[in-house]
Order: sequence, then structure tokens, then C-alpha cells
Amino acid sequence: MAHILVLNGPNLNLLGSREPGHYGQDTLATIEGRLGALATGHQIAFFQSNAEHRLIERIHQAGTEGVDFILFNPAALTHTSIALRDALLGVAIPFIEVHVSNVYAREP
Repeated sequence: MAHILVLNGPNLNLLGSREPGHYGQDTLATIEGRLGALATGHQIAFFQSNAEHRLIERIHQAGTEGVDFILFNPAALTHTSIALRDALLGVAIPFIEVHVSNVYAREP
């Protein structure tokens, strides 16, 4: 059984109502429910914050909890946060960055 942490960054708490043309109609709770169903047999935890320092603190905490893998949607922090990347590298937990939309299609 793997212990998986799913992290979501700024404004993802607004999924379902914020720019549905880009992000769809699903709420964060709906997405988390689907992931939970797919993770049968594994331990999965979810955390969302609009504050970079809280995401960093949660990553540090994961390093002491036996988390095996992190799925992370840093949202707008994708473009600006070196500190988040440093935190992920510091705890040495395998991770993958995911997004709700195609970040390359949105950039000018």
C-alpha cells in the first residue's frame, strides 16, 4: 500500500466556478473523490492552500510521515516558485507535477 499526498496550490479551491472554459465544471472535491476511488488499496491524503509557505510546510511534514509519492498541482506557483521545488527536492519524495489545463496553451 502506497501513501500518496495530493497537493493543490492557489485558487484551485475555486475549481468548478473559476473560468470553467479553461478548467472545466468539476470542483476540487469532485476531483479528489475520483482520485480517492482510483486509489483503492492505497492511503491518499489531500491538501490545498492559497499560501506558498503552507504548501512548503506540508511538503516538509510529508517527509516525516512516510509519504511514498506526491502528486502536485502548484497552479500559478508553477511559474514563480523556486522554494516549492527546493522543498520537494529536500524531502526526496518522488513527485510529479500535474495540471488541470494545458499550461503551454495558455501562455502567450
